[in-house]
Amino acid sequence: MRNTTYGFALTLMIGWLLWIGKPVLLPVLAAVISVYVLLTAAASMQKLPVLGRLPTWARHALILMLFTLVVILLFILVINNLSQVAAALPRYETNLEMLISRNASLLGIEDEPTWENVRSVTLDQVDFRSWVAPALLSLRSFGTTLFLVVLYASFFVAERGAMARKVVMAMGGEEAGSRAISLLSRINERIGQYLFVKTMLNVILGSISFAILLLLGIEFALFWAVLIAFLNYIPYIGSLIGVIFPVLLSLAQFGTLGMAGAVMVTLTIAQVFVGAYLEPRLMGRTFNLSPFVVLLALAFWSALWGLPGALLAVPLTASLVLVLAEIKPARPIAVLFSANGKV
Repeated sequence: MRNTTYGFALTLMIGWLLWIGKPVLLPVLAAVISVYVLLTAAASMQKLPVLGRLPTWARHALILMLFTLVVILLFILVINNLSQVAAALPRYETNLEMLISRNASLLGIEDEPTWENVRSVTLDQVDFRSWVAPALLSLRSFGTTLFLVVLYASFFVAERGAMARKVVMAMGGEEAGSRAISLLSRINERIGQYLFVKTMLNVILGSISFAILLLLGIEFALFWAVLIAFLNYIPYIGSLIGVIFPVLLSLAQFGTLGMAGAVMVTLTIAQVFVGAYLEPRLMGRTFNLSPFVVLLALAFWSALWGLPGALLAVPLTASLVLVLAEIKPARPIAVLFSANGKV
């Protein structure tokens, strides 16, 4: 009974620390996940003809510079698209009014609703001015988080070279240190491989979605493709949310249900192709979480950190299971968390 009480109290304490420490822990954990992906990508460069001849430090520096460039371009993309959407809003209102009037006429509705009527009972009920200040603060917080992620990732990569020596010193001997280093190497390899493959799958999905949106003439195609790729980290609902946004935009942009249906069908096919065909073949045994554990992790991290927590939920939980699987006393927990008992 006493152990149960202590365990419950410890769980509450950890949860409180995670919640109160979000501003510090979120960029740190995002940087750790980024470092796993970056180091795995740097190791994969060895297979390339020219880049494979570079020394390790040079490949790490190159991949860090590319990562920094991608983060900067991501922030610029978000800022530019927000301003372009604001400029296109009057045109979207006209298209939506035509869509509403046309469909009301086809259905034989006598009092055809207009955009003004619909807006008066929907958008006009919302005080958008009260959202401006929080939105600007969120945008500034987003930029600060991206900067911290890049900064922390750079230090983590720089510190990695001295980690083996520190482990040996901490374990108090060469033999114990070698065992610990071997365990850490196996854990790092599996986590890095999972995160790298998952990121590559999201890049593939984003590229396919970008091509589809570009061919269909959807505005801000690159922004929606990037959003779809990021949301694919969220299990189950991420894919659905990623499809809904471009579908809604196609309604506002073209004012026709046919184009919205085409966007929904083609993006759904891309999601199914990546999720049901590519992912099981490329993931192998590196991703083997029980669906219940996935939903529980999604609920837990979303409640703690909102959308960033939802994005990090599966990578963090999958990494935890991989760590537990490599530690013999904790392996039964990893088995319970897995989908089929194979970890």
